[in-house]
Amino acid sequence: MSIRPKTKTLFFSSLLISSTFFSQAHNVSEGYQKPTDPLVVQNLENWQDLKFGLFMHWGTYSQWGIVESWSLCPEDEDWTKRKSEHGKSYYEYVKNYENLQTTFNPTQFNPQKWADAAKKAGMKYVVFTTKHHDGFAMFDTQQSDYKITSSKTPFSKNPKADVVKEVFNTFRKDGFKIGAYFSKPDWHSDDYWWSYFPPKDRNVNYDPKKYPERWNNFKNFTFNQLNEITSNYGKVDILWLDGGWVRPFHTIDPNVEWQRTIKVEQDIDMDKIGTMARKNQPGIIIVDRTVPGKWENYVTPEQAVPEKVLSIPWESCITMGDSFSYVPNDNYKSSQKIIETLIKIISRGGNYLMNIAPGPNGDYDPIVYERLNEISGWMDKNQSAVFATRSIAPYHDGNFYYTQSKDGKTVNVFHLDEKTNYESPSTLSFTIPDNFKPKSVKILGLSNKIQWKKSGNSIELNLPKERTQLKYSTVIQITQ
Repeated sequence: MSIRPKTKTLFFSSLLISSTFFSQAHNVSEGYQKPTDPLVVQNLENWQDLKFGLFMHWGTYSQWGIVESWSLCPEDEDWTKRKSEHGKSYYEYVKNYENLQTTFNPTQFNPQKWADAAKKAGMKYVVFTTKHHDGFAMFDTQQSDYKITSSKTPFSKNPKADVVKEVFNTFRKDGFKIGAYFSKPDWHSDDYWWSYFPPKDRNVNYDPKKYPERWNNFKNFTFNQLNEITSNYGKVDILWLDGGWVRPFHTIDPNVEWQRTIKVEQDIDMDKIGTMARKNQPGIIIVDRTVPGKWENYVTPEQAVPEKVLSIPWESCITMGDSFSYVPNDNYKSSQKIIETLIKIISRGGNYLMNIAPGPNGDYDPIVYERLNEISGWMDKNQSAVFATRSIAPYHDGNFYYTQSKDGKTVNVFHLDEKTNYESPSTLSFTIPDNFKPKSVKILGLSNKIQWKKSGNSIELNLPKERTQLKYSTVIQITQ
């Protein structure tokens, strides 16, 4: 991820950074430029119907159980701990890290197993890391030999060696929309981190204005890789560009801490990249993270949910564990916590992109499948209140969260009680949205008719004994 902090307490620091994204960064609504391409507008509308997506960070770093490739970055204060484990000096550490290519052999890689579990849990789209900041390509790029299909990588002999191809084809076949995560910075490239200078932080380690030819080589390299991804891998619906420090200097927001580290111009020519991507994939949604303008088609808070409804398309990317990449014995969130987060996000008009990280063997932790199976039981009963819905005032009132069908004829009210185990109460009373005239009320997942009465602008429900069957939340569906 791009907004990675310099601290060991990764999850909570990401929360802080993401709140900064909303409170101090560019006003996301004012800075947003609505796309002018009618096909992109329609695809964004369709994407907002999907609500729940699967994010996957996976690379050679999974073998060390570290936070993606961030330990390569000298500004990451925690790298000194890992240095003692994997190298005596920074340069020895980098060499050993890059040698992970020679031992990466995830023989249990089976994307159909992932797609089956994700689809059952209600996920509708996938965003997969084609390349993280370390520059290791999980696809068969012709621009570099630092890739999973290189003869240096043992997995290259596997018939599923082109991981991006396998993931995209498998999930697309199962009806998922396809998103390609791609890091704009590339710390392996000698045209980004030039070996002539030591790297100081996440940014390019020379001044592109002083060495325009070298920077131009990097721009061409990036363009060519993105051309490969959008040309050779079938239909791609989302191009999810990370590494927001690679940006025109004039777009920097000095109120955002990590953007203050950008000292030089890093314009990668997004107009050229975006035009090429749309030519290869008409209508593709492009997410140039944190760079306001025509190539940030939706915004992406990380590890946080905005406090209020946003008037523009948005997606919270949040980990199922504590880390975006595989860590042994990670602390996975409960199914109740995941459902609660989904409800909060959709009530505020957003999408939930939940990250699950495969391990070095090529599979998820077994607990992940348990969580997805538990979520699927809830989703089977309540999906009509989740998908293809939009926000409606009052959005959130006490323990109640609201969505509505796009035609405005149905309102869904989610009751949460953020205790360890949800228990549905015998009576519920909540506000009705303005100008909504209820004719029928039902509890999703219960067959019994519900006793209800309207009083002023509120409804009171009496719930039958079978309410004890309800897990995680009570979902009330009202039609007018």
